[in-house]
Amino acid sequence: MKAKWIRGLLFVVLVGAIALAVFYRDRFDAVALENWVENAGVAAPLLFMAIYAIGAVLFLPGTVLTLAGGALFGPVLGTLYNLTGATLGAALAFLVSRYLASDWVAARTGGRLKQLINGVEAEGWRFVAFVRLVPLFPFNLLNYALGLTRIRFSHYVLASWICMLPGALAYTYLGYAGREAVGGGEGVIQKAMLALGLLAVVAFLPRLIGKLREGPMLSIPDLKQKLDAGEDVLVLDVRTAADFVGEQGHIENACNIPLEELPARLQDIVDYEEKPVVLVCRTDRRSAKAARILAGNGFADVHVARGGMTDWNANGYPLAAGE
Repeated sequence: MKAKWIRGLLFVVLVGAIALAVFYRDRFDAVALENWVENAGVAAPLLFMAIYAIGAVLFLPGTVLTLAGGALFGPVLGTLYNLTGATLGAALAFLVSRYLASDWVAARTGGRLKQLINGVEAEGWRFVAFVRLVPLFPFNLLNYALGLTRIRFSHYVLASWICMLPGALAYTYLGYAGREAVGGGEGVIQKAMLALGLLAVVAFLPRLIGKLREGPMLSIPDLKQKLDAGEDVLVLDVRTAADFVGEQGHIENACNIPLEELPARLQDIVDYEEKPVVLVCRTDRRSAKAARILAGNGFADVHVARGGMTDWNANGYPLAAGE
């Protein structure tokens, strides 16, 4: 009972602190932050990282902090301090969430939400790495959400620190370049172009990661060989329901999820996030789109069946019973 009261009190304090931080957010800007840090002397790096960590817990804008870190400490030390502060803040929010609510959530979740949590936990550090490299959700909110899972804390911290590095480097350098431009430093144009180049790389990361997670095209004979060998492969047919049972038929034991429904039905195939998934359609155009969706949502071994059901039928391979 005492533990519940403590958790309840901490929860109220946290919500109140977040509400105050959000309400007075307009008073939190780069100029004020720089004044605080510059007046701290040799303790400036420690003060900055502490402010960054607390800011992550209280939903303060991380972009402002990161740009300020680059302006104050330069591209190298700024990246180190930004990344360390962000990781400390992410770790604090994770631990607070786990202490306050993880048991309560575990006891009351079921259905698709439970499947989602189980899928995240099964992915573990790989899921953390993916969402840090390809930020699908707001950073501050994601820290709390991951604390509700049973992902190992050490894996969470290490994956966060490593995989937030590209973004931290890009935005830190942008802050540094902006400070140099205002101060009239040498090579301003080159520094600005480098900053923009780094931002472009970070913006391209989602597509790059998705491409890396897509497997190669798989020929229909190779697919048939895998199925005959009894390999644990999910054949995912992304045609419409009418086409699935239409003139081309479908492969025995294939799972039919139309392309248009796939984003909303990923939990139906969550058991295959780390197993081979082969996408089939009439040819392979819809399958290629489906592959990008799956790769972008963390599926690790995705293949497109080249030629789809057209090649399957051209090879004379058997269809599901009754087709």
